[in-house]
This record gives sequence, structure tokens and C-alpha cells, in this order.
Amino acid sequence: MTIDNVSWNKSFGGWHKQYTHHSATLGCDMRFAIYLPPQIAQGEKVPVLYWLSGLTCTDENFMQKAGAQRMAAELGIAIVAPDTSPRGEDVADDPDGAYDFGLGAGFYVNATQAPWNRHYRMYDYVVNELPALIEAHFPVNDKRAISGHSMGGHGALMIALRNPARYCSVSAFSPISNPMNCPWGQKAFTGYLGKDKAAWQAYDSSELMRTNQQPVPALVDQGDQDNFLVEQLKPEMLQAAAEAVDYPLELRMQEGFDHSYYFISSFIDDHLRFHAQHLA
Repeated sequence: MTIDNVSWNKSFGGWHKQYTHHSATLGCDMRFAIYLPPQIAQGEKVPVLYWLSGLTCTDENFMQKAGAQRMAAELGIAIVAPDTSPRGEDVADDPDGAYDFGLGAGFYVNATQAPWNRHYRMYDYVVNELPALIEAHFPVNDKRAISGHSMGGHGALMIALRNPARYCSVSAFSPISNPMNCPWGQKAFTGYLGKDKAAWQAYDSSELMRTNQQPVPALVDQGDQDNFLVEQLKPEMLQAAAEAVDYPLELRMQEGFDHSYYFISSFIDDHLRFHAQHLA
């Protein structure tokens, strides 16, 4: 498991770095970003927050726009941001160039339908391969949290719900909360998983929460002026699922905020403090 450092920038006493590596899971070369807080210089092993980004994003959006490094440095948390899909000349893409399917839109599932099943296994990559890589190459401990935005919020919630023993906490901004019942999710799930909706349920956070037996503490922020709120995001479905089983979810509707990184940067410190409590 070799990695190549392609960029590095000092930030709040720590380092933001980008690496490339060959992913056996995805069958292509991948890039990820990592923020290493200053505590590692004293020989500490730090916990990791995995950040999953949304449609059309790469490893760069969150690291450049969210302003998370200051608080991560204060709290002693590493942040790892993978890409949002496999990449490469032989990786399948939507033939019409749509933004919500194919490259940049992996939806953090393991595709079962051709040609997507050859490369689109982002679930296995995020849950297994990437953490193994991080823990082999960087001074981190075995405490993990996960967070994300929009498509990545869906990914973070779904992955934590399916793997409660691997994550201490989960949070999300503007997550696609019930992908089985919104256009983005229905398009992605049909393409990657086929038409059998029984297969979709394994990747739907609202469905998973209703049957959860080992809850992971969860924080969700949603702007009430989000253009995608009603048609695509459906936080009310996640709230109903949590209430049905008394799941420890705090869902906050934030007045006046939209779907952008202006929203994320306004509340990212809250999320980092939330994770720090559970990673301690």
C-alpha cells in the first residue's frame, strides 16, 4: 500500500497534504487529502474524522472552503477527505455528462450493475481500504468519526448506521436523507444497484435508522432556505425514523441558510466539537 505525496501546505501549525495511490478496491488511481494537526509533532496519535463530499466535488472542496483546520488543530483531530468517485480514462461515466451520476457522483455504494460494478465500489473504499491506508501511513489511533455534505451526508449517515462498531460519531450537513424516495437517489440507485428496491434499502439512512440496534450519536444541520430541501433532501423522513426508534439524533434546522459552503463553514466548529466529545 504505497502512497505518493503530491502537495503540502502548512495550516494552523499542522499540515494539509494530498496523496495519490492505486486503489485495489476501485481498480484505479485515487487521490485523498489529509489534515494532520500539530499534536502529531509531539508524538501523539490522533483520532480521524472522515469527510465525504457531495455531487461534483473532489477531495479539495471541503479542505479549501469549510475552514475546518483551525478547530481541528485546537482539538487534535486529523481530517481525511477522499474523492467522491473512482476516476480515470477507463472508468465509466454518464454518457450524457450528467452531474448527478457517474464521475463525481459515486453515492458511496458498491455498484452491482455493469459497467459500474467494475470500479464504483465507494462503500468498500471508504469503510475498509482508505482507513487501512491511513492507519498504516499516518500517526493516527483507532478512533474514527465520519461526516459529510449532501450526497456525502447520505454516505456518512449510511456508513455509520451500517458500521456502528467502527465509528464513534456521525454528522452531516444537508444530507440526502431518504434517497429511495428522491430523484437523485432513485437515479443513482437504479443505475448502480438495479431496479430491485430491496437492494436500495441497505443504502438508505432513513430505512437503516428504523432497524438500528447499535446507535451512533448523530448531529445533522439543514438550512431552511436550501433549494434542494423539499425535493431531494427530505430531513423530515430521517427525523421520523429517529423518533420511531428513539435514535440519538439531533437535527437542527438553521434559519436562512442554503446548500453552500457558506452554510458548512458557519457550523463546522460545532460539528468538530461534537465529534471531539465522542472521540475522546
